Amino acid sequence: MLEHEKEVWEQGFSLVAGIDEVGRGCLFGDVVAAAVILPKGFVLDGVNDSKKLSEKKRDALYEQIMNEALAVGVGIVDVEQIESLNIKQAARLAMKQAVQQLSHVPDYLLVDAESVDTDIPQTAIIHGDALSQSIAAASIIAKVTRDRMCADWDEQYPEYGLAVHKGYATKHHREMLLRYGPTPLHRKLFIRKVMAQLEEKEARPQSEQLELDFI
Repeated sequence: MLEHEKEVWEQGFSLVAGIDEVGRGCLFGDVVAAAVILPKGFVLDGVNDSKKLSEKKRDALYEQIMNEALAVGVGIVDVEQIESLNIKQAARLAMKQAVQQLSHVPDYLLVDAESVDTDIPQTAIIHGDALSQSIAAASIIAKVTRDRMCADWDEQYPEYGLAVHKGYATKHHREMLLRYGPTPLHRKLFIRKVMAQLEEKEARPQSEQLELDFI
């Protein structure tokens, strides 16, 4: 997973930051991005797209990254800003914030399928969290950070199951939305269509609801 880093190092860049975000597709909560600069030539065993790792493995790698990285930055954009900007721009803002939070200024960025609003040269890599060690490290930092936020939110709103589904549109989350309605941390623009579908389904005769569930 160092192919992209090696290409950049060979061009004379040394402080290469991987950038990724999590929470873009959620119905609830902030979007979180991370930027990670690993030492040149450093190999992080077991690193991969954070979604493909167990929680235990992610937590272990999180601690290793925090200990071994030259710099780690985290950017967080809240629900109000997401509603104001739209989720794409909010995710890009979180990425920019993450870069700005780095204790060392990177001279090159490897970004997971996005661009960061900065003059620093950069390359966007599709599925970068599975192809670049630096981006994968950033995805782990971002996901563990947001998952821990979800655990805190779960204590505030225990009926929604946020610690389990992390704010994504699971069946249980949608059912709880219909039962309890949205919280102040739900993304109103995201849940509008979901709520309309749920309410429409609820209004149908039971036989039709069962048929839809089966489909």
